[in-house]
Amino acid sequence: MAGSSDRAAESGEVGRLAATVERLRQQALEAEWAADGRALIEMARGILVGRLGCGAAEASRQLTRLADQSGVTVLSLAVDVINQAARDGVSEIAQQFLKTAAAAESEPAGEPRAAVRLRAAESRVLAAADVQAVATALLQNAFGPLGASGVAIWLVGPDSSLALVGQAGFTQEDAERWRHVPPEVATCARLALHSRDLAVVACLSEAGIPTIGRRQHPDGGRIMAPAGTGGRIHGILEVSWPDRLPSQQPQILRQLEAMAELCAHTLEEQSLDIPPPSARVAPPTGVGELVDLADHLNDPVLILTPHLDRAGRLSDFRVHHTNSRFIDPAGRPRSLVTGAHFLEAYPAAAENNGLFSKLERVYATGEPCHAPRTALTAFVDEVPLTSVADVSISRHGTALLLIWKIEDETARLASLLQHAQRLGRVGGFEQNTRTGAITWNGQLFALFGLPSTASPVPLEDLAAHAHPHDVNSIGRFLRTLLHRLRESSVDFRLRRPDGITRHIRIVAEPVLDAHGRLYAVRGACQDISAQHWTEVALAATRDQLADSEAESADRTKLALKLQHAIMPPAPATLEVPGIRIAVRYRPAESHSLVGGDWYDSVVLPNEKILISVGDVAGHGIQAATGMVVLRNALRGLAVTGAGPAQLLSWLNAVAYHLTGNLTATAVCGIYDPATRSLRWARAGHLPPVLVRGDHVQALPLVPGMLLGALPDPEFAEHEVQLEREDILLMYTDGLIERRDISVTDALSNLLTVASQHKESLDKRLDNLLTYSASDTDDDTCLIGVQVR
Repeated sequence: MAGSSDRAAESGEVGRLAATVERLRQQALEAEWAADGRALIEMARGILVGRLGCGAAEASRQLTRLADQSGVTVLSLAVDVINQAARDGVSEIAQQFLKTAAAAESEPAGEPRAAVRLRAAESRVLAAADVQAVATALLQNAFGPLGASGVAIWLVGPDSSLALVGQAGFTQEDAERWRHVPPEVATCARLALHSRDLAVVACLSEAGIPTIGRRQHPDGGRIMAPAGTGGRIHGILEVSWPDRLPSQQPQILRQLEAMAELCAHTLEEQSLDIPPPSARVAPPTGVGELVDLADHLNDPVLILTPHLDRAGRLSDFRVHHTNSRFIDPAGRPRSLVTGAHFLEAYPAAAENNGLFSKLERVYATGEPCHAPRTALTAFVDEVPLTSVADVSISRHGTALLLIWKIEDETARLASLLQHAQRLGRVGGFEQNTRTGAITWNGQLFALFGLPSTASPVPLEDLAAHAHPHDVNSIGRFLRTLLHRLRESSVDFRLRRPDGITRHIRIVAEPVLDAHGRLYAVRGACQDISAQHWTEVALAATRDQLADSEAESADRTKLALKLQHAIMPPAPATLEVPGIRIAVRYRPAESHSLVGGDWYDSVVLPNEKILISVGDVAGHGIQAATGMVVLRNALRGLAVTGAGPAQLLSWLNAVAYHLTGNLTATAVCGIYDPATRSLRWARAGHLPPVLVRGDHVQALPLVPGMLLGALPDPEFAEHEVQLEREDILLMYTDGLIERRDISVTDALSNLLTVASQHKESLDKRLDNLLTYSASDTDDDTCLIGVQVR
């Protein structure tokens, strides 16, 4: 029991001690708030004194009276007066807080306290003795109330390294570990340095980016903001939260940016007094040392110093120094460039993503930049002169070291020529005819199959390396070149030491001295083996094509003769008792498209008249022979006296069984002059057209499948009673068929043309051919039957 009492007493002592510590902490915080409040009230009084032109006592009374009238505390009104007078970033954030609070209908005393907190943070940061005190003030007054657990302030070194110069909320062990970050290490702070803008990492464990305090809060979030002035980034402000970051309100992010601006002024003022965090961080190099360094470099160098506008922002660079190796793209001397503003000397550098933007980035981040093949443009008498150079930029203190290596055009063209010779399999040579000295390039040794250490082959010994059949050609080449002193060329077969034979072409010219005497020969050799074998293959192909074309022409001629023998292009008008028959046949425009269109009219033994028209599918000799088979078969079958439907049924059997997959369309009609009646049937063909006076119509579309498609199709028969002066038109699809309209529309166009009155049957048919709307380049058969 005694032990238990002792533990209870000890626990009570610890509890009282903790309560005392908490009470003292609260008292300290209240004292800090009171001190901050008094400072802000004094600042507001000073503003009123300046604006109202009154004394300090009157300003104090005015502040108290305005607070009573507004229903707010004197401190809240003082902050509002400061915000109205300052109109800076903190004022803007305070107004955003007030608007948010009003929209959420929060307590009126809550958000003014946030505004007080921001002004208190600003006051403490400006009064801080060093960057460490700045970090502590930011965490306590600005970000701690927002839930942040730590603040780190990084200084950007000349080599883009990062140095931890102030921190609050992190362990001392972490601070020592992260005292220096080399340029090549990717961290959260470097995200803001590279982007030159606000960067947010919602969760460290998901992003996988190292940074200070990651072990302490592995799932925490970070917000980083660059701290810079005059276009140059001096450091990075990084704020840590213990848990994953939710979506941040704009005023929170804007608050962090405003605090980063305060840090930038502190870093700018105190950076020269901050010792290097480690031996690896070198102090900034002075401009004088850069000048000495530039004068000892073999490349053209410009030393640039920043030029700021009245607002302290970077607007241009001044060319402080150019070394003796400096080369201006426009050929200007150093004296005209040194001392000038960079954009005045090279205005084209201001283009998007141009050289000036690279200078700005290096100046802001301190990260070196290498840009190969950068265009350097200078204007001379308003004429742009452009060179291409490899550019290197680095920051040293506040100055930039710009090195450009303008491309050697001769070396570049020489390299280009070497690649062209390699790709074209071309080698060059020169032979001095007086001394015998021979110069070959590397590609020529490869063409001859010789090692680069071998002796070049003289022109006089060229025949010894060639095929025996090409010796005479090489001899003519050498005589023209060496004796007639004229440019010459030769193609020959080169027999290489490795046993491979290559086809080579040599083109050479004589080089004469001042007295017109030969002293050298220079030329080029090209491997044309691929071209030679391609020409051989093309020649064989041309021979095969010529044979095929001749065979095709013979077949076309045969088909045309066969077609014209059966159906002459201009057949005579057929005079039959009771009717008059006129025929027009228009062959295809291309002789290679010999078709299978046919027509026929014959008086049968029973005094009736067979009238038919048809079209065999396809072109060429097969279509022409198929047309002959069907036309003659129909003539023979019609002698039996059968009707049109029966005749087409028999003709289908011929097409299906006896012609080998032949298909065709046809119209078959039997006209009886005694009764003026026409019985007709169709096999997949367009129906006849009847012209009676001013009325034109197509006959009914009776059922009937094309010939040769099925073994036993059914064909229907139709009878029409004709009258005197009636005209019946039968035709093939070549008369009306078009690619851009339907068959129905094409048939309607035909009826319109057929309705035009003409003096005779022949003129009517000629008019139909002239104004037919077909565009398929197919044969056309047209039969006109006029009843008397």
